[in-house]
Amino acid sequence: MSDAPVPSLVHAPLADRGWPTRTELRALVRLALPVVAVELGLMAMGAVDSMMVGHVSATALAATGLAWIYTYTILVLAIGTLVGTESLLSQAVGARDEAAYAAALQRGLVLAALLLVPTTLALLPTAPMLRLLSQPAEIIAPATRFVHLSIAGLPPMLAFIVLRIALQARERIAPVLWAILLANGVNALLNWVLVFGRLGAPALGTDGAALASVAARWTLLVAVLAFGWRDLREPLVRRVTARLDRAALGRMLALGVPAGVQYLLEVGVFNVVALLMGTLATSTFAAHQVAIGLASLTFMMPLGIGAATSVLVGQAIGRADAAGARRIAHGGLALGAAVMTIGALLFTVFPRALASLYVREADVIAIAATFIPLAGVFQLFDGIQAVAGGALRGAADTRAAMWANIVGFWGIGLPLGLLLAFRLGHGPAGLWWGLVIGLAAVAAVLVTRVRRRFRGSFVRATVETAPPVVA
Repeated sequence: MSDAPVPSLVHAPLADRGWPTRTELRALVRLALPVVAVELGLMAMGAVDSMMVGHVSATALAATGLAWIYTYTILVLAIGTLVGTESLLSQAVGARDEAAYAAALQRGLVLAALLLVPTTLALLPTAPMLRLLSQPAEIIAPATRFVHLSIAGLPPMLAFIVLRIALQARERIAPVLWAILLANGVNALLNWVLVFGRLGAPALGTDGAALASVAARWTLLVAVLAFGWRDLREPLVRRVTARLDRAALGRMLALGVPAGVQYLLEVGVFNVVALLMGTLATSTFAAHQVAIGLASLTFMMPLGIGAATSVLVGQAIGRADAAGARRIAHGGLALGAAVMTIGALLFTVFPRALASLYVREADVIAIAATFIPLAGVFQLFDGIQAVAGGALRGAADTRAAMWANIVGFWGIGLPLGLLLAFRLGHGPAGLWWGLVIGLAAVAAVLVTRVRRRFRGSFVRATVETAPPVVA
């Protein structure tokens, strides 16, 4: 028998117990922070549109807000489907497989073109859909024009999503950041010119905001190609003979569609709750928007951490490093939970002060102050599920998040919220508790899935017929 000491888990290095090394944690933070900036930049475009048209009239502001909600609810399915294929890119980077990277990028652009067709068709009957949803008659016409004008910006937007995740897979975020800064500048300038009729242009109001957004999206595409050309040139011009192979594209869709459905389900449940809030009172709806706005802003942090986790998990699987993938997943979850715990504490301690940043009406502030602490609990679970979903996406597991959303939001959260709000008399707070409990269920399901999925080995994601790589 050997006299060598028996290894003890208590004294084992953290990396051996599934926790990231300092180098891995730094890489996670270094990638997450610019991704957060990218997400905030994308949010800023819609915010600028609303700020500009808000100085025209309340009707113009309402029409623009409704148009954005309606457009995004439909567009998010295509966006999520494209994002769901990112494991093909990150794993190819980890494996240093430039041929697979080029094929995934070019096929991603093909999928973007294909998804453009049903997305456009779904946006055409805007007016009858808004009437069906009982929206105010005076905002249906301007909201419909906004949506229809915005269709011209869909091709560059979907292509940008593909190029963005391709650069992100290489940890090259700077070109995306520069592109977003330039696009935001174009958007703000053209809003000022076209909404108010500056520099000799006609004052177009909401139509001007829509045209400015279209120009900004085309700027975004051209700029990301220009700033990222050094990284994108070779995979874009490389000859991929099977680029249009229907079987490969079908497998990419099978990988991406569950992520698109997950995005749609998540956006859908929040829109349903917003509509239900609107049936209670105008002040209640405004307070709800304040709380959701704050939660959406802080959600950018776990969203960035989740995206970084997805990329680094995918790279680790690509280089056949199952232990590394496991460490990154655990580190991302811990970092996401820590960041959102801080946010939850701020929401709990300073609800009135935070509400006052958005509105001045005392009654709205008072109601919002009751929602914001709930939003704090809510965002803790939201952050955990966002990072867990990112880790699973990096491992090419997109179905788990879809099913978690179906069960958590639509099977538990929304029915419970309706029961609490309208049957048990808890009003709007009942709807919020439904969201909180639904998110807690989603987070629990996804964390459990991560623990099980990351115990063993991984098979590298591929849509080809070549033998898979096992990590």
